[in-house]
Amino acid sequence: MMRSPQSLRNGGVEPHPDPHFHSTVSLRKLRRLNALIFVFRLAAFSFSLAAAVFMLTNIRGSSPPHWYDFDAFRYVVAANGIVAVYSLFEMGASVWEISQGLTLFPEALQVWFDFAHDQVFAYLLLSADSAGTALARALKGMNTCAANGPFCVQSDISIALGFAGFLFLGLSSLLSGFRVVCFMINGSRFHL
Repeated sequence: MMRSPQSLRNGGVEPHPDPHFHSTVSLRKLRRLNALIFVFRLAAFSFSLAAAVFMLTNIRGSSPPHWYDFDAFRYVVAANGIVAVYSLFEMGASVWEISQGLTLFPEALQVWFDFAHDQVFAYLLLSADSAGTALARALKGMNTCAANGPFCVQSDISIALGFAGFLFLGLSSLLSGFRVVCFMINGSRFHL
């Protein structure tokens, strides 16, 4: 077996060419993109968790109204809870990718997983918060809020926090969509 001059300079070890070689500049850009995705996921997690907690704690003694008496408010709690758990998982995946430089799943699966789930959960959150908004407006129209002002205010805060969670999940979805396009064009989540 003949050894190449390159292998002799490398201590007799043949170098393994990396099919996805990228310069340190593009690696820094990828790290910045991943860090931005992490920040958006952290914000989505924080707002969704806060929205779920605000609605769950919206109980004023034993007399009605309670959040669980209304289907739309139960939907708000469930959707925000699901998005909070998903965002927590994705934050862990982002930390792994930033620290290790690798995705949890194979790269093709990871970019599509992130994009598809970001889309589904963003629409779930938008739907739940829209239903909660419609119910909150209806409660104000029936003078329920005149007698139970703190209940309505806390419901409004929970819904607003849910919309903020949707905003950051939507921004995260845009960036994961960008990664899908990069993967389709370059065969890698790297954009350069």
